[in-house]
Amino acid sequence: MKLNRENKLLIGLCTAAAILIAKLFTIQILDEDYKLDAQNNSMVYTTIYPTRGIIHDRNGEILVGNKVAYDFMVTPREVEEFDTLALSRVLDVSPEFIKDKMAEYRKFRRKIGWQTVVMIKQIPQETYMKFAEVAYKFPGFRGQARSIREYPFNAGGNLLGYVSEVDAAYMKRHPDEYKAGDYAGKTGIEAAREKELRGEKGYNIWLRDSRNKIMSRYEDGAQDKEAVPGNDITTTIDAHLQHYGQMLMNNKVGSLVAIEPSTGEVLTMVSSPGIDVEMLADIGKHYGEISSNPYKPMFNRAVQAPYPPGSVFKLVNALIGLEEEVVYPGTQYPCRMGYHFGRNKLGCHEHRSPINLEESIMMSCNAYYCYVLRDLLENPEYGSFDESMDKWNEYVKSFGFGRKLGSDFPSELGGFVPDSKYYNKVYGKGGWKATTVISLSIGQGELGCTPLHLANLCATIANRGYYHIPHIVKDSEHVTIDPKYKERKYTMVDTTHFPKVIKGMYRAVNSGFGSGGTASIAAVEGLDICGKTGTAQNPHGHDHSIFICFAPMDDPKIAVAAYVENGGFGATWAAPIASLLVEKYLNGEISDKRKYLETRVLEGDLMDRVKVK
Repeated sequence: MKLNRENKLLIGLCTAAAILIAKLFTIQILDEDYKLDAQNNSMVYTTIYPTRGIIHDRNGEILVGNKVAYDFMVTPREVEEFDTLALSRVLDVSPEFIKDKMAEYRKFRRKIGWQTVVMIKQIPQETYMKFAEVAYKFPGFRGQARSIREYPFNAGGNLLGYVSEVDAAYMKRHPDEYKAGDYAGKTGIEAAREKELRGEKGYNIWLRDSRNKIMSRYEDGAQDKEAVPGNDITTTIDAHLQHYGQMLMNNKVGSLVAIEPSTGEVLTMVSSPGIDVEMLADIGKHYGEISSNPYKPMFNRAVQAPYPPGSVFKLVNALIGLEEEVVYPGTQYPCRMGYHFGRNKLGCHEHRSPINLEESIMMSCNAYYCYVLRDLLENPEYGSFDESMDKWNEYVKSFGFGRKLGSDFPSELGGFVPDSKYYNKVYGKGGWKATTVISLSIGQGELGCTPLHLANLCATIANRGYYHIPHIVKDSEHVTIDPKYKERKYTMVDTTHFPKVIKGMYRAVNSGFGSGGTASIAAVEGLDICGKTGTAQNPHGHDHSIFICFAPMDDPKIAVAAYVENGGFGATWAAPIASLLVEKYLNGEISDKRKYLETRVLEGDLMDRVKVK
């Protein structure tokens, strides 16, 4: 039978009606989400904030835990007449504070509507308990529990970081994850592991009557959602060593970093002056004081300060020279109080001359490394200074310099290693030569790195040619670290050359006073510490004191870099600090023979040397 036009139209209308009826049935009968949306104007959602994950040290000590506090909430339209003075006494605030807040809510009555807003953030549990006893007198007011951070161990605010309420900019970057009133980690480990630590919010649903008063739970709580606690984090940090490192760096500006060479795990990361953990517990109260401090305690020097590496960089040039076969362990160079070129001179301290490679490290001879760098850049194997310079740059970067190491710590600085393009831009192509850039031989000039780079260099030498990317979080039950942290990163220098340099580092520390070793003060009986001093020129005052070391020599357990701004020679402050940290870690205590040195360091105050803006 042929369908006429009217039948076709009728069939089409019936089909459309059937689809519409089916859709309405689904919406109104089957789909719970639509039911909830339709009832939203009679429902009130109260947020349940999750417990934030706990941060442990490598040995199970709690670095950051939780305690309960309460946000004091008010639903302005539910508030009835109340005794302002009585409420202010309970909450330990002024009556004027409460009056001003209520006046503000009345002013924005339409905008707020029936919303519940925070009147006072994070009141202590004991204060809330006092309110709970008289809450019936104050309709419209209530408390909302949330966990806040507590710090049972002083392990450094810069390292741990702080948690604070998200602002508009943060919510814009994370539109689906955070809302006004939420908290997030802003710095340090708290920021680096925010995703794992934060947990997942839950909620309770309440029904309200036509007068908007809360009546009962919606469906007896069947549609409520439990909060999911955040995951605990196990860090690589040794809490007791971290605390001791902070004591050693007290009243000094700089950084102290310790790494376990075999894993790349950071044992200690001190930035001084830092933020005391007591301030972290109430960062809002102390933020102005911290941010206005001229010594910039929020600035993490361990990973953000662009320092010249100084004489510890001679180790890198020595290894490159050995690989390029422009220097050998027996190669001797003279030093006449420095390296002379034309009418210029790069000075050096007095010592015997000539000396070989091992002695050059032990005595930290500047002239020796001027010869090494000149031989590297004038190597006839390369067709031009540009080519040899770029090869040198490639070697240096293989040690991790000139780029971010890729650690799991936020705000890591990459540092700088110059190449031919840089010098061609500064001097013009063909306008420079080896002596133009001779200061690179002793870790000066345009070189820039962080204390983390220097600690990583020390770990690389301890491992005889490779490193693991430094990191501060360990694998644990709920957290898996990136596999890259377990990979070995080899330098471009053959592993056979590293023992030749290590011998010089051993002699620098263990040759005894009067032998010419620059780091005899760092010697600890039985530990076989290998180290290298550094003194970086500072045009703004005293030179910077630098020291890197590892121990024991044949089975390295710890590699340390100490950088003390305005500390003078490397042996004056950096070497004692680093060696005390090594001794504390490996022996558990400081020997009686070195108690005098510990006292001098703990009581030392260099703050008046540092010029602040």
